[in-house]
Amino acid sequence: MRKALCISLTAALVCLAGQASAATCRDPAGFEKWLGDIRQEAVAEGISANAIRTALSGVTFDPSVIGKDRGQGVFKQSFEQFAGRMVSPYRLRMGATLLKKHAATLARIQQRFGVPGPVLVAIWGLESDFGAVKGNMATIRSVATLAYDCRRSEMFERHLLDAIRIVERGDLTPAEMRGAWAGELGQTQFMPSAYFKYAVDFDGDGRADLLHSAADALASTANFLVGHGWVRGADWSPGAPNFEVLREWNKSQVYSRTVAYFAKKLAGGDTSDISN
Repeated sequence: MRKALCISLTAALVCLAGQASAATCRDPAGFEKWLGDIRQEAVAEGISANAIRTALSGVTFDPSVIGKDRGQGVFKQSFEQFAGRMVSPYRLRMGATLLKKHAATLARIQQRFGVPGPVLVAIWGLESDFGAVKGNMATIRSVATLAYDCRRSEMFERHLLDAIRIVERGDLTPAEMRGAWAGELGQTQFMPSAYFKYAVDFDGDGRADLLHSAADALASTANFLVGHGWVRGADWSPGAPNFEVLREWNKSQVYSRTVAYFAKKLAGGDTSDISN
């Protein structure tokens, strides 16, 4: 009985500890000191003092980001369920319209990178409804909060440092850097490290602006795919080499299949949904 009670109490304590850590695994009171350490790390990596000061000025811990991180559900929808919801008649019609509207730009992108327009427009539609829904959370605050949290610290510290580099390069100001809660930015939702590495200025205005420039966002998406092994002229259906590249964009098999399916529909001029 005593042993059973001990086990029960231990389990309860573990449960309570888990509930406490669900809020945050570090004391938020230590955030400012930690941010000072990040400033020193950024200096050591050669980032300018001005960029560090500009990017990190006023950045605070955001408990709502931790709540969203802990509240993520496991992806359980089937391909038919997910594609049926995401590849809607509206997105098919809008995708077809945008293929025509941006035909010249998409042709130049394909000539340079080898990625067909339908693939890029499919990603564009699924990620942000063609730029309509990009998110409005402060990117640097979000990635700083997730870097301070101990669950994925190392990964998000890299994102934070690269977010500062984006500011230093002149692509975006900290105020402009607003997106999804985990730090995704722009019309095709790049994490800061991918943004810094793959973003290109395709419209020629002197900066890679993936929030406001469709040309920059689409070309940068193509650059990302090429950087992960896209084969010019090859198929992107499941089982083909380029399908595995789509999985580098998003590891979910269901999501990647949905991108491939959407792109095939656009390439074939088919605006009927999955139920037809």
